[in-house]
Formats: sequence, structure tokens, C-alpha cells
Amino acid sequence: MKELHHFINGKKVQGQSGHFGNVYNPATGEIQAKVPYASIDEMNMAVVGAVKAQKSWSSINPQKRGRVMMEFVRLLHQNMEPLAEALSREHGKTIPDARGDIQRGLEVVEFCIGAPHLLKGEYTDSAGGGIDMYSMRQPLGVVAGITPFNFPAMIPMWKFAPAIACGNAFILKPSERDPSVPLMLAELMIEAGLPEGVLQVVNGDKVAVDTILNHPEIKAVGFVGSTPIAEYIYTNASKFGKRVQCFGGAKNHMIVMPDADLDQAADALVGSGYGAAGERCMAISVAVPVGESTADKLIAKLIPKIETLKVGPYTAGEDMDFGPLVTKDAQQRVLGLVQSGIDQGADLVVDGRDFQLQGYEDGFFVGPHLFDRVTPDMDIYKEEIFGPVLSSVRAQTYEEALNLTKQNPYGNGTAIFTRDGDTARDFAHSVNIGMVGINVPIPVPLAYHTFGGWKKSGFGDLNQHGPDAFRFYTRTKTVTSRWPSGIKEGAILNFPTIN
Repeated sequence: MKELHHFINGKKVQGQSGHFGNVYNPATGEIQAKVPYASIDEMNMAVVGAVKAQKSWSSINPQKRGRVMMEFVRLLHQNMEPLAEALSREHGKTIPDARGDIQRGLEVVEFCIGAPHLLKGEYTDSAGGGIDMYSMRQPLGVVAGITPFNFPAMIPMWKFAPAIACGNAFILKPSERDPSVPLMLAELMIEAGLPEGVLQVVNGDKVAVDTILNHPEIKAVGFVGSTPIAEYIYTNASKFGKRVQCFGGAKNHMIVMPDADLDQAADALVGSGYGAAGERCMAISVAVPVGESTADKLIAKLIPKIETLKVGPYTAGEDMDFGPLVTKDAQQRVLGLVQSGIDQGADLVVDGRDFQLQGYEDGFFVGPHLFDRVTPDMDIYKEEIFGPVLSSVRAQTYEEALNLTKQNPYGNGTAIFTRDGDTARDFAHSVNIGMVGINVPIPVPLAYHTFGGWKKSGFGDLNQHGPDAFRFYTRTKTVTSRWPSGIKEGAILNFPTIN
């Protein structure tokens, strides 16, 4: 069986703890590799190497750091297919979806090529008599990222690319469920010209996470995952004085108004609800049609589209719509929530519980499900399902639909489908959600804007990628400067002011 490794100080390092986790092929249910879980000593070794490497890396000018990112982009394009295949093999995504995962990370790396402009400080000439003031952005030192299984290429790049472009060294603790792509990315960064030790990839479990949280040399932590873990990491890392940004779960609503193009809305719901088997934090999991007539028509359009979705392994071809869930536990959890929806009175209008794929009976597949007449007290509404399950919650008015979205404890993304500009504008201004789509079902911002949720979907003051990333991974130092004229006037004891 294949044994994976860590990537420390520019080299593959075999695990020494004797503790391993299984990496599955989600399509077959077979164990395809084992991944080492780092000990505290191994984590400390990575941090020591990062501290040493960061000192010289931070002294390299931002333009040269940007050139490393430029070469990394070229290598990502060159290696797109092997990266996508490795990602699909461990996660279960279709190949086109895996390419999209890599591409969205690549776009953030492209943005980071502009580091020289983004790191410019500010300057005020003659702030007072003979006094100049200027500010500079300086790296934090060694920073870390703890990233999830559902985007094993994109989210690591969202974290390490801006951090490294700012002059930091980065410790990446990727998901233990699909760790191969992050290890491949680290090798490509070295090939792009990154000095050894600036990017360390250390696999592990809670031991590795807790070492990151309490290590005094790690100055900042970024995380993406479930809300309970986000809260744990935010609380504990903050306790140790670290800068922290944590992004948690989601329950994304899409309001469908009576004047919406229902064919467009139905296609949007299918794509955003079932793509990647629903394992996206920006997936639409709740449709909110306004009015009984709208709901009836929307459900009628959804049923045939959902029933004809192609579910299978990535090896079956690029026309597959989605693949398996990542683990057996994930499969059983989703099926358990589906059963709770039935037990609590929702109408299961598309039933995927009996989905079977010949030759892949042991895979972690779940067929597509559609619930209608879901109510906010049901578990399938309250919990993030993270599977191919779409729920329809009927609202009688726009105000009811808006309030349903606003009252949900999560605040990652939301969307409205309408032809009315006044309604769309009111929704965008009124809803308390971090990312809003108007006739766009998955409103993930492009790399030069920032990504982040509100409420229990986000903890911390700054978002991922875009300008916020450069603010998060640097701190501002302001200098007030006056050069002596050669005339000694004596000490001034009162508090200085500018006349």
C-alpha cells in the first residue's frame, strides 16, 4: 500500500510517529494509501525550519516573490491534468470539477503576482515642521493554515499564496482525507523557485492542530471547515495571541420570486445544489419559492432535471454530474438526515436512497434527493447536510423569504432570482449574509475581491483572498521621522502636537 509523507524543508519526509490514517478511494470504498499523522516533535521540526527560512525570504523584495508566483502559475497550468486526477482519485469529484478546484486557487495565485503594489505603504510629506510620516506593511513571520477536504487544491492556495507573497513562511495542515494534492503543490512551489522551508506541509490530526494553536512562533492561523471546529480554533488560537480567521458551515438559501425565469432558476438550483455531490460550503441547499404557484411550478421543473443526473466515478467520463461522498461516515450521515426529513414530515419528491452503481456497491455514493414542504424546525433545514440533498421551504411573501434567510444562524452565501431590480436591490442591501448572488446561484467572488461569511459562518475581522488577505498576513508599522537641523533647542517635556 502507498505510504504518503510530509513535505518539510523542501523534501519528502516519512512520518515518524507510527500513527497513520487511511486515505480511501471514495468510488470503491477501498483504502488506497495511508497518511502519517505528525507528532509534536515533527510539527516543531517544521516550525523551526520555517522560522529559519522566513528570515531570508522576507528580505527578498516583493517583485522577486511575485516572480515565484508567476512561475507557479505556469507550472499549475502545465500540471493541471495530473493534479486533477489525483484530486478526483482521493476526493471523488469529477475531473471537470477538479480542474475548477485548481483553477480557482490558481486565480488567487495570479492576484498575488501583484504583491509589490499590494504591499506599498503610505507616505505623508511635511506632516509637521520638518516631520515626515510613512507606514510599511511587514510580514508576521510564520503563519499556518488548516484546510478542509472539499477543496484540497483551492483553499490551500487561497491561504499559502498571499501569505508567502507577503514574506511569511507557511505551515499547511491539509485534510487527512485527501492530502496528495497539497503535497504536490508544495513540490511545484519549490520548482517555481521558492526557497526550502518557506512552505511546509505537515499531515496530522488534532495533535497537529493543537500544536499549531499553541506554538509561540506561529503568529496567525487560517481555517476552513465546520462551525464547531472553527469556533474551537478561533477561541484557542486567539487565547495564545494569534491573529485568526476561521470559516465555518453554511446553509445557503436561494429565493425564487414569482417573476423569475423558472427554467433558469431550476438549472441554477440543480447545478449549485448537486455539484460536487453537495460538498461545497457555497452550495445552495435551500430553495425558497415565493407563492404556492411559484413553488408548484419550480418543483415540477426540478424533478425531471434531478432524476436524470448522472452519478458515477470520475473514471466513467467527463459527462458525470457528480461522484461519491468523501467517506463512509459522510454517506451514512447524509442518509440519516434524509430519513429524519421523512420522519419529520417533509415530502420526499425525488428519492435517491436506493441508488446503486454496478461494480461500485462499496463506494460512498448517495443519489440525489429533493424535499418539498420543509419547515424550519426540521433537522434537514437546521443542519448543514453536505450532500446531494435540496430542500424547498415555501414562503408566501418576499418579506417571509427574506426573514427566513436573515434568521438562519449561518451567513455564508445566498441568492435571489428575480427580474425586478427594486426587489433585487432591497435583498442585496437588507440580507445579513457575506456573499450575495442576484440571478447567480453560487456568488463566489473572483480573486481580486474577498471571500467570507457572516454570523456562524465566519470568525475574525478579515476575509480570504483579495486585498483582505494582504492585510491579514501583514502588520502595519508607522514611522514618524524628523532629521535634526543642527540647532539644539533643548528637551520638550509636554506631549508633542502638530501646530
